[in-house]
Amino acid sequence: MIQDRPKDTQETPEADRVLQAIRQIVSEGRLPSDGRLPTERHLAAELGAGRASVRRALDRLEAEGLIWRRQGKGTFAGQPPDPTEELAAQIASDVDPLSAMEARLCIEPALADLCARRATGEDVVRLRKLAERTHDADDSDSAELWDGALHRAIARIAGNRLMLTAFTLIDEVRMGEDWQEKRHRARTPQTRAFYDAQHQKIIDAIDARDGAAAARAMREHLETLFDNLRKSMERRT
Repeated sequence: MIQDRPKDTQETPEADRVLQAIRQIVSEGRLPSDGRLPTERHLAAELGAGRASVRRALDRLEAEGLIWRRQGKGTFAGQPPDPTEELAAQIASDVDPLSAMEARLCIEPALADLCARRATGEDVVRLRKLAERTHDADDSDSAELWDGALHRAIARIAGNRLMLTAFTLIDEVRMGEDWQEKRHRARTPQTRAFYDAQHQKIIDAIDARDGAAAARAMREHLETLFDNLRKSMERRT
């Protein structure tokens, strides 16, 4: 169960309002085809806020993995371009969803282990907020967005570039529209509640800096996803 947690004491009403407004712009896809966000100055004028509040909001969204920045280019929704994207496009048609889950089972428990060993207190707070966003999502697309952001954050905090690249490749392959439709079918109110509890177990182990427990909790979570996805696909055949 998601427990009530105190809000970040550094957040002002304006900063929180700006954060929610920009998050909504990103999550609803109200952006050009390249995913580029307006400039800080434009956002500040549009939202009637100071640029400092806009900058803090963008920092938070970048930490959550919902946006990325490139010096001289701007701020964009989603993840930064990665060389794995081209490889993912090449192999996606040859990989089925269950094979992708097998790969996740090989990679993500180890990432959770490393995450627990290397996470800071601030990292744990960020993970809990992402889990809370996943829990509070009111539709499948939003739930998928925040769920993915949580798993990506764990992979990044783990701090192993090679393993992060492997994770990114798997994540790119599984983001195809047909695959997302299969995952949506396997996601019900009952399974979502169970997944939320499993997310909390993973984060609690990370918070305790218990790598072995974090790996076990992640494996348990992925095995549940695997089993539900398989059953959903079997019902459709």
